[in-house]
Amino acid sequence: MEHTVALEVSYDGAPFSGFARQPGQLTVQGSIEDSLALLYGRPVETTCAGRTDAGVHARGQVVSFDLSGDEFASRPLSALARSLNALIDDRVAVKRIKEAPFGFSARFDAVSREYRYFIYEGADRPVLVSDRVWHLKRPLDIEAMVEGSSYLVGEHDFKSFCMAASAEGKPTCRNVFKIAIDREELLGEEVVVVKVIGNAFLHSMVRTIVGTLVAVGAGRRNPSWVGEVLEARDRCAAGENAPAAGLVFWRVDYGSAASVPMRKEEDRV
Repeated sequence: MEHTVALEVSYDGAPFSGFARQPGQLTVQGSIEDSLALLYGRPVETTCAGRTDAGVHARGQVVSFDLSGDEFASRPLSALARSLNALIDDRVAVKRIKEAPFGFSARFDAVSREYRYFIYEGADRPVLVSDRVWHLKRPLDIEAMVEGSSYLVGEHDFKSFCMAASAEGKPTCRNVFKIAIDREELLGEEVVVVKVIGNAFLHSMVRTIVGTLVAVGAGRRNPSWVGEVLEARDRCAAGENAPAAGLVFWRVDYGSAASVPMRKEEDRV
C-alpha cells in the first residue's frame, strides 16, 4: 500500500444496524467496503472516525482506507467518488474525497468529534422532522440542562454514561470539551439542540448524556444530580438512553497536523 484516501460521508442511519460491519446485517461500513471490493477486485478495509449505533445518522463521518500505487493511479479521486455513490446504498452519500498523508487514520488522528442531538417539544406531531428528533410532549428547562451539563465538561470517568457490557475491562475516561444547549430551527420547527464535543465517546455515551439532561430539563431531577451520576460510575444511576433517531454524528476535527481539510467547499464531490 502506498496511498491513503479519506472520504467524508453522510447517511440516514434509520435502515442500518450501525456503522460497523456485522455478518448478515445491513451496515454503512459493509456497504462502503462491498463497493470498494467491486471497484478494486479485493477486500478493502476501512477505518471510521466514530462507530455510530443502529439508527444514528451522520452528516460528517470520515472514512479512510489504503490503496496500492496502481490502484490509486487507476482512477481519479473524483471518478472514485462518483463510482462509490453509484454503488453504495442510496441512504449513504460520499460528500468529499481527499488523498491524505499515507498512514492517516480517520479514527486515531482525530482531535475531536462533535455530535448533535435534536429534541422537539410540543403536543402536536412534528411530521416534517419526526424521523430526526426525540418528540417530548412538554417544554424543557434549558437553563437547568445547561447547569447540569457543566458537571460533564472536562476529563472524567464516564462509566455511568455507557452501555455496561461495553465498559467491562476497558478504560472509560473521556474528555468532553464542550456541551452547548439551545433552541434552533429545523425545517421551520423549533427544536432543542444539544451539541457535545469531545476527544472520543463510549458506546451510547451521547445518548445517555442527553437522556440524563432531559430528566433535569423535565424537572424530574436537580442539576446537581448529574454530578452524582458521574461519580456513581454505574450505568443504572443515569437517565434513559435517548432514542437513536435524534442523534447525528456532525463533524470531526483533525487539527492542522493531519492536513486533511475535509470541509473545504471546493473538495465537495
